[in-house]
Amino acid sequence: MARGLSAEKAFAEWRKDPEYVSAYEALEEEFAIAAALIRARAAADMTQEEVAVAMGTTQAVIARLESGRSMPSTRTLQRFAKATNSRLRISFDPGAGPSRRRA
Repeated sequence: MARGLSAEKAFAEWRKDPEYVSAYEALEEEFAIAAALIRARAAADMTQEEVAVAMGTTQAVIARLESGRSMPSTRTLQRFAKATNSRLRISFDPGAGPSRRRA
């Protein structure tokens, strides 16, 4: 019987690799933005098409934004917030970066 590595054990092993950790954390931020966009649209009870019309763009652009495959500009985020009747808030969490410089 062939035995495989469980997902949890594989993830634990990969987390030991600094390059993997860096790439994972970078994607985590992108997906957090995508999830926030999806939540804002859902809260506004709008379709991607409706948001696109309100922003003066296409549904395909909204789909790309919500996929997490690209990092939207602040201007785009502001337009999305206005279209979904929500408020854009950007924050910086202390200690969330890879290392902190000391003066």
